[in-house]
Amino acid sequence: MGSKNKLKRFKENETFKNVIQPTREEVINNFAHKGKWHSFFGNNNPIVLELGCGKGEYTIALAQKNSDKNFIGIDIKGARFWRGAKTAIEDNLENVAFIRTQIELVDHLFAENEVDEIWITFPDPQIKFQRTKHRMTNAQFLKKYHHILKEDGIMNLKTDSEFMHGYTLGLLHGEGHEILHANHNVYHNEGAPEEVTSTQTFYEKQYLEVGKAITYIRFKLKY
Repeated sequence: MGSKNKLKRFKENETFKNVIQPTREEVINNFAHKGKWHSFFGNNNPIVLELGCGKGEYTIALAQKNSDKNFIGIDIKGARFWRGAKTAIEDNLENVAFIRTQIELVDHLFAENEVDEIWITFPDPQIKFQRTKHRMTNAQFLKKYHHILKEDGIMNLKTDSEFMHGYTLGLLHGEGHEILHANHNVYHNEGAPEEVTSTQTFYEKQYLEVGKAITYIRFKLKY
């Protein structure tokens, strides 16, 4: 993407009512929307997050199918989720928002028990050992998610990385979390939830074209 195109998207994001772009300081120091997301959306519907949302494909697809839920995509790259934000406005999706910030600050964005469900779609697996702290399903991240999730809150991990799938399954088993569904190849094994197979991201389609298996885990956090 050219730098001019990026700048144009950054400018357009600033005009979108469904895009929030706080500074790191604003997030850490009593973020304005924390604990008040139902006021932002103007309803008391369940709140669903997509972390590392990229272009917001899952955020948009789920929002289109579930008008009775609110969806928030979070990513540090605003030029990417510009597409999702623009689509939501064009399609009059009032149950969609995007936040430009780091995922590690997620527990500053939402109050305790404020979120109903979290999707993590195709995260960087951070395979090198020294990158473990950046894996979005490591023990520290899971604690952050647990803090903001309701008691029966659901976690979803969809990835093309067999490493990420195995690492997460091992951690979940080791910490005693509840695995509701695990699948090493959602398009070739029966039983995958419809919302997992009916939506394909831009990169996911590329993975499928070269025969790469897509894995999925649905789980609940227990502490």
